[in-house]
Amino acid sequence: MNAAIGAVRGAATSSVLWAILGGLVIGALITLAAGHDPVAVYGEILAGAVVGPNLAETIARAVPLVGMTLVAAIPLRGGMVNLGGDGQLVLGGLVAAVVALYLPAPGEVRLAAAILAAMAVSGAYAALAAWGEVRFGVPLLISTLLLSYPAQGVSSYLARFPLRDPATGMPETYRVEEAARLPVLVPGTPITWGLVLLLLVIAAVVFTDRRGTAGYELRLRGLNPRFVAYGGIDLGRQTVRTLFASGAVAGLVGAMLVLGDQFRFTDNALLSPAYTWSGLMAALLAMGEPIGAVCAGLFFAALQTGGFAMERATEVPRVLTLVLQAVIILLLAMRHGLGRPGLRRR
Repeated sequence: MNAAIGAVRGAATSSVLWAILGGLVIGALITLAAGHDPVAVYGEILAGAVVGPNLAETIARAVPLVGMTLVAAIPLRGGMVNLGGDGQLVLGGLVAAVVALYLPAPGEVRLAAAILAAMAVSGAYAALAAWGEVRFGVPLLISTLLLSYPAQGVSSYLARFPLRDPATGMPETYRVEEAARLPVLVPGTPITWGLVLLLLVIAAVVFTDRRGTAGYELRLRGLNPRFVAYGGIDLGRQTVRTLFASGAVAGLVGAMLVLGDQFRFTDNALLSPAYTWSGLMAALLAMGEPIGAVCAGLFFAALQTGGFAMERATEVPRVLTLVLQAVIILLLAMRHGLGRPGLRRR
C-alpha cells in the first residue's frame, strides 16, 4: 500500500510541474501578444516577490493564504471538499474580535482565549456541515458552501449594528487594544507571531499525514473509500473529525488577520483578498498533499505580491498573475482528465 501511495505521489508531482511549466508558457504567449517582453515581466514578478522589503510582504501575504490552503487540503487529502472556508474564516475573525474586546482578563489571556475560541467555533461550524452529510445525506460540497452564507450574514449584521464602533462610520467593531494583539515577529515588517502559529499548524498537519494513524487512514480514504470502510473505519466519524480540523485552521487564520493585522473585525475585509479561493486552487494544485499545498500556497502568494510590482514597472495589469493561477489549475485538470482511457475513447 505504501508503494501505491508513493507511485501516486510521484505521478502527482510530475503533473504539477508540467502544469506550472505550461501555465508559464501560456502566460508568456499572452504577454507577447500584448506587446510586452515576457522575460522582463516575469523578472519584475520575481523581484517584486522576493527582493528587499518585498520578501516580507510576500511572507505576510503567504501566512493567511497558506493557512487557507491547508483548510482545503486537509479534507481534500481524503477525497472531501470544504467550500465553506469563507464562512469559517469570517466566523473565526468575529469570535476572535469579540473575545479580545470583551473578555474580562489580562491582554495575554484574552489573546490566547480569542485564538482558541475562534478555532473551536469555526471547527464546530465546519463539523456541522459534515454532520449534515453523515446524518441527512446532504453532500459535503453543498452543505459547506451553503452554511458559509449564514455565517457571513450574521457576522455582517453584528459588525453593522450591535457591535459597531459608531466613531468610525464603518461597519466594524471597536479596535482591539494593543495588549490583546499578536505581537510583531520581525520589527519594521508586517510579519507577526502568526507566522509561528502557522508553522506549528503545518508541522502538526505534516506529522499527522506522514506518521499518524488518522493521517494514514485519511490518505487511504482518498485512494479508495470503500476499502477504508471495509477495513472497519467509521467514515462518518472521520468526516466530522476532518472537517472540524479544517474549520479550526480557518478560524485560526481569521483570528490572525483580526488580531495581527486589522485589529478589529470589519465587514467584508477578510473576504476581499479571496484567500479562500486562492487557497482552494493551491490545494487542488497540490492534490491535498500537505507539503505540496504549502509550497503551492507560497507560490501563489509570491505571484500575487509580485503582480503589484509588475503592474507598476511594466504597465501589464496584475490580473495576469490570476490568469496564470487559473491556467495552471486548468492544465492540471486537463492532464488528469485526458489521461483516463474512458475519456479518450469518447
